[in-house]
Amino acid sequence: MIPSVSGFLDQEFEVEEEPSKNYRMDIYGETICGKIDGLEAMKQVIYKILNTERYQHIIYSWNYGVELEDLYGEPSSYVCPELERRITEALVQDDRIKSVDEFAFEIDGHAVTVSFTVHTVFGDIQTEKEVDV
Repeated sequence: MIPSVSGFLDQEFEVEEEPSKNYRMDIYGETICGKIDGLEAMKQVIYKILNTERYQHIIYSWNYGVELEDLYGEPSSYVCPELERRITEALVQDDRIKSVDEFAFEIDGHAVTVSFTVHTVFGDIQTEKEVDV
């Protein structure tokens, strides 16, 4: 006998938001201890995305990480707008990140430091990334 599914979609469903818990990474001490949630977890997520080269690790989806490798050796007039586009594209892949804006660039010799604001569902995060050019 085939089970009946009539009326199934007429029922009311309760949608629950999953917690965003992550293991706490001590980046400088190179250890993982405890768990974090909320804004602190998002800071760690942003750090991990911006320090993972896209398409280089088979463990990650092709939607994870940022493409920075091919910017080496390019003029800063090309690198700055590309950094803005690539960082935004990489970060908004995470559903908890709403937008990225307020980009500011500092060029120092062979490095470009970009600072920006990430707007998440938990609040805003100011961060930066340095790229050798």
